[in-house]
Amino acid sequence: MWIFGYGSIIWKTEFPYTKKVPGYVKGFLRRFWWWSTDHRGVPEAPGRVVNLIKGEPDDIVWGMAYHIDDKDWLNGVRDQLDYREKGGYTKHQTHFFPGNENEVGSESVEVTLYLGSDFHAHFAGPAPVEEIARTILVSHGPSGANKEYLYNLAYGMRTIAPHVQERKILK
Repeated sequence: MWIFGYGSIIWKTEFPYTKKVPGYVKGFLRRFWWWSTDHRGVPEAPGRVVNLIKGEPDDIVWGMAYHIDDKDWLNGVRDQLDYREKGGYTKHQTHFFPGNENEVGSESVEVTLYLGSDFHAHFAGPAPVEEIARTILVSHGPSGANKEYLYNLAYGMRTIAPHVQERKILK
């Protein structure tokens, strides 16, 4: 079983894995278009976290894929991730392409990733970057400050794909 992390799973796994590989998925865009009422915000003051939205076939989103032993997946990791991503995300399958900025792999592997639907109540949608930044600056939830999420994501992306422009993360 392979899981693809494009948000907090990049830096906060909290589950056993046998391998971790940087790379990307195609056909998506990463955006801060998801309300977080259970981790980086609260229902009365939601934070904003990333979700993937459909993009063009050549669009890519860099992240980290984790191989999880089938025994671990069935004995708790699946339930742990389903609970962690309970705020409106559901599991989907896509292809992951391993690589880094100097080496882009051509062999893909099927991964599971958690996506939120644009029909879900937690779908925040687009907003001016200043509004998104203001929300991230002031929001706080059970998992901590929303700005820590942004900082950890930016750090993770600089580690995985330093060639990707950071401003793309903020959209």
